[in-house]
Amino acid sequence: MVDKRSGDKPQVIAALFSLNFFMADIQAGIGPFLGVFLLAHGWESGMIGTVMTVGGIAGMIMTTPAGAMIDATTNKRAFVIVPGIFTVIASAVILVSQSFWVVAASQVATAIAGAAIVPAVTGITLGIVHQAGFNRQNGRNQAFNHAGNMVGAALSGFLGWNFGFGAVFILAAVFGALSIISVLIIPRQAIDDHVARGSGDDSSRELVSAWRVMLECKPLLVLAAALAFFHLGNAAMLPLYGLAVVSGQQGNGAGFVAMTIVVAQAVMIVASIAAMRMAEKEGYWLVLLISFIALPIRGLIAASVIKYWGVFPVQALDGIGAGLQSVAVPGLVARILNGTGRVNVGQGAVMTVQGVGAALSPAIGGWLAQELGYPAAFTSLGCFAIGSIATWLSFASLLKPACAGKRARDSAVVPVPAS
Repeated sequence: MVDKRSGDKPQVIAALFSLNFFMADIQAGIGPFLGVFLLAHGWESGMIGTVMTVGGIAGMIMTTPAGAMIDATTNKRAFVIVPGIFTVIASAVILVSQSFWVVAASQVATAIAGAAIVPAVTGITLGIVHQAGFNRQNGRNQAFNHAGNMVGAALSGFLGWNFGFGAVFILAAVFGALSIISVLIIPRQAIDDHVARGSGDDSSRELVSAWRVMLECKPLLVLAAALAFFHLGNAAMLPLYGLAVVSGQQGNGAGFVAMTIVVAQAVMIVASIAAMRMAEKEGYWLVLLISFIALPIRGLIAASVIKYWGVFPVQALDGIGAGLQSVAVPGLVARILNGTGRVNVGQGAVMTVQGVGAALSPAIGGWLAQELGYPAAFTSLGCFAIGSIATWLSFASLLKPACAGKRARDSAVVPVPAS
């Protein structure tokens, strides 16, 4: 058993903050910059959305097995190191060739790597600070993660504008290397693997199907369904808005996309801290409801204001929705499955279901924009979140106890068989 005090060492927490700051480019590679990069090389919005969907499907397929492997492993740091290496290589390949299959293969590799790192960092955090400290530490982690996204995007925009997209890839490689260094600073013995997977004294190490975990836990199933609707509309919004403004010659490619990210991530820093405090007092139910409501409003504004200055209201709403969810979703899953030993496989299962929506979103949004125009695409994408709101409100009586605030002892919210 790991010394519980190890997670309190300032250097361990500092390394955890550093990891969250630099890991943005491991999660998404060049992310939203890919759209304008391909647009500059003659691609149309439909094919750009399609290639992003190919990557999204690969990531969706991998999230569940990744969560199960992270639950089982005693070397969780490797699930940050290996994805970091592969993301840098996969992103660099696009510089060599912009053919459909090369770009598609790159997006598949990046998505697979990104599918592993989120549950890995969640498990590492839980193993260091334990359940009692997880909500607060996760909120701070997300603030650092959003700050890293914001700084990375600003630097990418500056470098891309002055030196071309090659500099954006180099910056991604530097952030990847710093992420690997950060996770290596965390001593292996500082991570309690038993606690990191949410184990109780009677929980089993036997691998279990993620679908079994989800189907036996109705609050987890409802959460996943609501997130699937949300990401069906949300995932395509940022890259599509960048394409809409750039194609209308309202802004330069790299600089404008950087601005969209900086605005959103700046708001996410505040939203993640607010979510952490709101969850401690009120629980997660209201936090997630607010995040769902933000998307339809965002879609309507995006459809009405396809201008350079529209980035401020459109991406501020993205910051509210995504910022609140970045804290609420992993925190709620960890709370629901605490004591079962299935926290990371549960995270993977939820990410898989929401990944269905996220994977389909770029293709749907891209083809809607190409056939009907950008305003119709943004309105349609925003309307998908109505399904999230309806689902969340319909099952409020089931969800509110699971989403409740602090409880006296660390135990699972609902009975979930551990074996």
